[in-house]
Amino acid sequence: MGSETKNITEEVPFDMPETWEWIRLKQVIDFSKSISISSEQITDNSWILDLEDIEKGSGKIITKKRMSEVKAKSDKHKFYRGNVLYSKLRPYLNKVIVADEDGFCTSEILAFDFSPILSEYAQAYLMSSFFVDYAMNGAYGVKMPRIGSDRGNNALMPLPPLEEQKRIVLQLHKILSKLKDEG
Repeated sequence: MGSETKNITEEVPFDMPETWEWIRLKQVIDFSKSISISSEQITDNSWILDLEDIEKGSGKIITKKRMSEVKAKSDKHKFYRGNVLYSKLRPYLNKVIVADEDGFCTSEILAFDFSPILSEYAQAYLMSSFFVDYAMNGAYGVKMPRIGSDRGNNALMPLPPLEEQKRIVLQLHKILSKLKDEG
């Protein structure tokens, strides 16, 4: 994906099929960049997403609030439909969703456009124990640990071809649906 070539053999944690590749997140996203918007610029009907609106560990939204309800005063990060929204605060809570509409979120949430990678595949990766363990091992802050931008940007991501990403996401949906039906 990127133009820089570097041997990462010593860093690779496991083998993958030949059609897959290892990438660093910085090749597709940037943990240090976001679009900040002043609250005065946000319209009343805009979706405002806070950390407490995301269910931990499920990738689901608990509640959707509008600017007219919350009257937010602090700056927000702008996001777009299809962005992967990742809570950098307390990564172990696994608050990661795919936005189903445009909106604005707290600065503790990062909005990523993973294209050409499937958003749902990127979400599954960010919620995987592989990534959560990586994030927590390098987190800073004792009471409220966060993943830093350097750590996030340098994370290794196993990347299958697009059709394989689709199959993985489909299987995840099937498994989660079955678990929900049995639960």
